[in-house]
Amino acid sequence: MKKRKQPLLLAVTLMGSCTLVGCGERNTVTNYQDLPEDITSITFFGNKYEPENVTVIEEIISGFMDENPDIRVSYESLKGNEYFEALRKRMDAGKGDDVFMVNHDIVLELEEEGKLAELSELDIITDYTDTMLSQMEDQGDIYWVPTTVSAFGLYCNQTLLRDHEQEIPKNLAQWEQICEHFVEEGITPVIANNDISLKTLAIGKGFYYTYQEDSQREVFAQLNEGKEMLSKYLYPGFSLAEEFIEKGYVSAADTLKTNKTSDDLDEFARGESPFMLTGAWAAGRVKSMEPDLEFEVVPYPVLEDGSLLVINADTRLSVNADSEYMAASLKFVEYFTRPDNVQKFADQQSSFNPLNNGSPSSVQEIQPLVSCYQSGRTVIGTDGLLELPIWEWTKEVSVKLLSGEKLDSAMEWLDEENKKERGMR
Repeated sequence: MKKRKQPLLLAVTLMGSCTLVGCGERNTVTNYQDLPEDITSITFFGNKYEPENVTVIEEIISGFMDENPDIRVSYESLKGNEYFEALRKRMDAGKGDDVFMVNHDIVLELEEEGKLAELSELDIITDYTDTMLSQMEDQGDIYWVPTTVSAFGLYCNQTLLRDHEQEIPKNLAQWEQICEHFVEEGITPVIANNDISLKTLAIGKGFYYTYQEDSQREVFAQLNEGKEMLSKYLYPGFSLAEEFIEKGYVSAADTLKTNKTSDDLDEFARGESPFMLTGAWAAGRVKSMEPDLEFEVVPYPVLEDGSLLVINADTRLSVNADSEYMAASLKFVEYFTRPDNVQKFADQQSSFNPLNNGSPSSVQEIQPLVSCYQSGRTVIGTDGLLELPIWEWTKEVSVKLLSGEKLDSAMEWLDEENKKERGMR
């Protein structure tokens, strides 16, 4: 559905000082200074809640308010699924924030409901790479802008591997052989979480050759029209996930209660497991948790002839189509996506830069990902060309397999969801 375009205006400016406060898994950046009555106050809601992430956001907000002394920005964050549930409720109640973070699945919902402002007139748009633009554009319109390209990798405990006379795996056969060795030693080799670990492995293995053949546009069109089912492509990847569970390479019981980039990081930092499957953006946090831990993050070794990298356009910003302060909100997003701010955010997030001529994060532990990324051995985890909530569905399939459900049954559930989404029942 085509929405009206919101013009990019030069917003009025305001002033203020920014203070970071946190409580549990919620963070807010608020302004405590007495300000003139004629200021414009906008709200920014996101799922970046870790203190180090919020610190960078605080720096960007402070820079924006210094440059625009008549605009005040307050930031609030919630963790994981709690965030998206809260975002849905706010938007449904007509109380959405001015600017907020989105992912692939929530964009499908909010765009259909006409709740996202059109952003193609932002000056930064022409600076995005062609790959990113292919994700952002929807029939010529743009409803979100990314600030990073995140990657998912296999964390490898180099010390433990050396102690067991094992090497970092470069293909599936090597990885399975190493996992078998650790199982025989009484060690569960792969730490996984109950959200992104198994589903990114499945998406990567399932769609890799589609991307290598450059046929993703045609394949996703078939899936969007209900002429193909997702299970056809995801079966091989989830079959591998099921095999890892059955062989004890992954502990199903432990994984079900392991939250992403929190519980799994704590476990890996203990140094007792050789591998962990999670977002590469947590590499800096792992290093700060255990500075003496020698590890690196490598692409997924799930191919017979090598590895692949699963990536996503990430930390996506959208503007509320019903914002009372559209000009200020657009100006803030324009500032947030300036090349220097994007580079700062990518560095802190151990991620790649979505802009032309941008540099990948300099975090040493993720450097093995760079060549795979630059050579195009990549799969987009939530491709903008796919109009199905793949992120939510693949998480549910992962939980089903971890709970003991057989692969065929889980794939039947996936097909039923696919059909219902396309109105085929």
